[in-house]
Amino acid sequence: MIKLYSIGMDSLLTILVIISLLANFLAILFLIKRKHPDPVNNEQLFKDELSSLKNTFSQSFGSMSKEIAKDMTGALTKVDEKVSVFNQQVSELNKSQDNFSRILSGVKSYGTLAEFGLGALLKDLLPASQYVANAKMKEDTSETVEFAIKLQDVMLPIDSHWPVEKYKAIDDAYNANDKDAQAEARKDLASAFRLKAKTVNAKYIAPPKSTDFAIVYVPTEGLFSELSSYRDPKTKELLLQELRTKYKVTISGPNTLSALLQSYHLGFQTLKVQQHATQIYNDLRNISSRFEKHFDGIKELRKKLEQAMQATDSFGRDARSIMNTLGNIKDPEQVEIASKNENVEKLNIPTSKQAKN
Repeated sequence: MIKLYSIGMDSLLTILVIISLLANFLAILFLIKRKHPDPVNNEQLFKDELSSLKNTFSQSFGSMSKEIAKDMTGALTKVDEKVSVFNQQVSELNKSQDNFSRILSGVKSYGTLAEFGLGALLKDLLPASQYVANAKMKEDTSETVEFAIKLQDVMLPIDSHWPVEKYKAIDDAYNANDKDAQAEARKDLASAFRLKAKTVNAKYIAPPKSTDFAIVYVPTEGLFSELSSYRDPKTKELLLQELRTKYKVTISGPNTLSALLQSYHLGFQTLKVQQHATQIYNDLRNISSRFEKHFDGIKELRKKLEQAMQATDSFGRDARSIMNTLGNIKDPEQVEIASKNENVEKLNIPTSKQAKN
């Protein structure tokens, strides 16, 4: 900045000098044309004017040099003051960074910061009624998961993990261009997440209260990218796939957590709709079976009614036969004939009339 300012002032000074010289030269020409003395006097006059111009230029240049020096001194003083303030701010920033590093020097401190970041992210993504902090997933233990998401009738456990020292070791090895150290550091980071996934599986996955899987949240996209790209040197299997298959744990970064929760929520809604559809189908099948039994009952009732009608008709015939018999009892001749035949029910009314005739 100081060099640019110096170059600008030099250019301005050169322009001022050129303008001053042109102005004096024009003034001399004007005076020469105005007066017409003898050649000797003109020469003397030219020398005098030149001397006067030299003195004027010297005075102007000296005055301008003093002003420029004064301005330059003031500008440099201001620049020194600004540089001093900037250096002081940088020093304070370095002190703040050192203090922050000392605060986060322990693994537990980094874990607390990761948990705080997860809580802030869930607060932005979900309503307060849809997740629980420090949820107890198993009744026979006092262990609590950092957060649990409510998905229909089950809870989805989410825990954070930030092994910053192991991740920093990868960065240090990369900056040192040490490939062996970098490979060893990546292996240590993968081992730390295998241990974390195993712990989460043992402590927090407890169906039917919880889902049969859990989420481990990593607070930075750089760490998530490192975990996503890591493959086991022997099996060539991706670390994330291994954790999902072996421990039923899904690793998620800040950008993927929102999409992951939405996909799980939609999946459980679809499952609930399917369960309702199955229940409706079972109810309809039960109703159909009951209708079949109902129609069978109607057929049986019809059969019973037909039998009742037949019995009623038989009772009617018997009643008419009894009435006829009672009517014939009033005729003594018919009684005598009936006694002879010993069958009152088989009395023949036309025959008795013929006997009377």
